[in-house]
Amino acid sequence: MDIVWIGLAFLLGLLLNKYHIPPLVGYLLAGLALSFTSYEPGYMLHELAHLGVIFLLFTVGLHISLKNILQREVLGVGLIHLLISSAIFIPVSLYFGLSLEASIIVAITLGFSSTVLAAKGLEIRNELGSFYGRLSIGILIVQDLVAIGIIAYAGGGVPSPWAVILLGLPLIRPILSRLLYIVEREELLLLMALSLAVGGSALFELVNLSGELGALVMGMLLVNDDKADQLEKKIWGIKEAFLVGFFLEIGLGGLPGADGFYYIGVLLLLLPLKAALFFGLFIAFRLRARTGFLSTVTLTAYSEFTLIAGAVAAAAGIIPAELIVVLGLLTAISYVINSVLMRYEDTIWQRFNTFLRKYERNVKHPDHQPVSLGAAKYLVIGLGKTGQAALKLFKDKGQSAVGIDINPDRVKAMMNEGCRVLYADAQDAFFWEELDMPKLRNILLAMSGDIYTKVFIVEQLRKKNYLGAIHVLTQNEYEDELIRNAGGDPVSVPSVQMGEKMAQISMEAV
Repeated sequence: MDIVWIGLAFLLGLLLNKYHIPPLVGYLLAGLALSFTSYEPGYMLHELAHLGVIFLLFTVGLHISLKNILQREVLGVGLIHLLISSAIFIPVSLYFGLSLEASIIVAITLGFSSTVLAAKGLEIRNELGSFYGRLSIGILIVQDLVAIGIIAYAGGGVPSPWAVILLGLPLIRPILSRLLYIVEREELLLLMALSLAVGGSALFELVNLSGELGALVMGMLLVNDDKADQLEKKIWGIKEAFLVGFFLEIGLGGLPGADGFYYIGVLLLLLPLKAALFFGLFIAFRLRARTGFLSTVTLTAYSEFTLIAGAVAAAAGIIPAELIVVLGLLTAISYVINSVLMRYEDTIWQRFNTFLRKYERNVKHPDHQPVSLGAAKYLVIGLGKTGQAALKLFKDKGQSAVGIDINPDRVKAMMNEGCRVLYADAQDAFFWEELDMPKLRNILLAMSGDIYTKVFIVEQLRKKNYLGAIHVLTQNEYEDELIRNAGGDPVSVPSVQMGEKMAQISMEAV
């Protein structure tokens, strides 16, 4: 009965999520638990697993923009890391009895990092648009393209002569773009996303090419379209639900033998080396230690694409089928490790930042941060809607104000409107230590996100002996108290003020 695996996956996913562990780990454990019973998965589970992968690759395709990839840091770090990590993992795989072809494929996939974890982590912290967020996503896209190459090699076979027709797919982009603007209802937009993903997969399979590659290509046709983000949001939830089937199916393979556990142990011991290699390459490409550290934490995990590419290679008989269970457990454990790193990344940075900064190159960094605010009297931290409105008002009133944000697009947009704006990471303690702000008398902390991040920023400013006002946007009385204890001045959310204003207008109208 399908309700068995659905229910068990939900319960274990819910339990692990409570302890800040990705629910995907719970889905794999649910599969492992069922593997010890006489449970036989139905046809639906296999189809859901397949569709989950198809939808994942479609959403990846929506982000594969040459603008994000053709950057020195992205291509350099992404490709060099894959080459070096593959050179490390190949002899390990050979030692555990894999053929040379299988060892090369597995070694390359072990160099991948988790797109799902990175994207979710950056989204939760509202840092998808930050410099390090874009850098991480760009590297993941490079890895995903390599993964698609492996999938095409392992599962494609000899293409049909009709495959040449696929070269004309870019010609239908204007039609698809026009359809996006015609479609207004939410359910039709979702249906369009599903149709493109499944249709692209079916089309490529029809000419004997990988269906996964077809889904990716259909997503790429809509890269940079203004409504592509809406398309992704519509299919995101279904993709997440269907990927449950993929991880369950991996877990149903059961536990590996002793050699499999030894293999997992060795690869987990190599995970810190994989992370150190990322950090070293970021420093080599002239990035700041802070940026290198944040990107490294984001990328420190084995990838779901290791499983996806591995499953295709196993179906083609290139690698042993039992190896997929090994890779599944390895990926799940690395997810747990990554979730811990993500949760305590600020604490880890504060403890080791002096050591890590020793490796920073004494050159102009692409992610350079300001060292002075000059004669500015007002500082706006965070340039979302609230921060932008505040900075524009200061400008209209002729006040000397400056804004800072970690999102380069926001910085550029506000500069185009004539505001003085600087790129900076307000969560970096060294930024505040080194910043000269002699004339500053008032600070507006308008950034969204975690209240403890806001508390941290207030504490850094007070440590710097800044004595002026620090107005902080808060959501409730609990946050008000935290900000006051840190030395800040909480400001109630606009919705509260709007409610009070509406009530006042209503009373006056009686």
